[in-house]
Amino acid sequence: MAIILRVSLFLLGVLYIFIGFGFATDPVGSGANFGIAALDGTGAQGLSSIRADFTSFFWVTAGCLIIGSWKANAALLNTGAALMGVVFLVRGASLYLDGTYEGWMTPMAVELLTAIVALAAARILPNAD
Repeated sequence: MAIILRVSLFLLGVLYIFIGFGFATDPVGSGANFGIAALDGTGAQGLSSIRADFTSFFWVTAGCLIIGSWKANAALLNTGAALMGVVFLVRGASLYLDGTYEGWMTPMAVELLTAIVALAAARILPNAD
């Protein structure tokens, strides 16, 4: 079970590294993929916010998942789970307040999966070594 958790968290972490890299190098394209218009008159400020905020979110989450699973560090794993759990909950609130959109289930499924796997690993991995 420990190996499955570690591999799962590593793969999710790599996914988030690539997503963050996309925001760091192409905030307009990555923003558009996430439904965010980067060039709506905000110019450099908007691009800077998209580049910095999204890159940091995905890279910190990736670091928590990868390093947390490698070192069996429950605090890092819980942090990664909290980041994804909050995103899941707020996205759910947004669906309620703003309505649905095409493809809304996929990101929520990945966020929930990440939070569940990270929480499970936080309880299992420190005791597995």
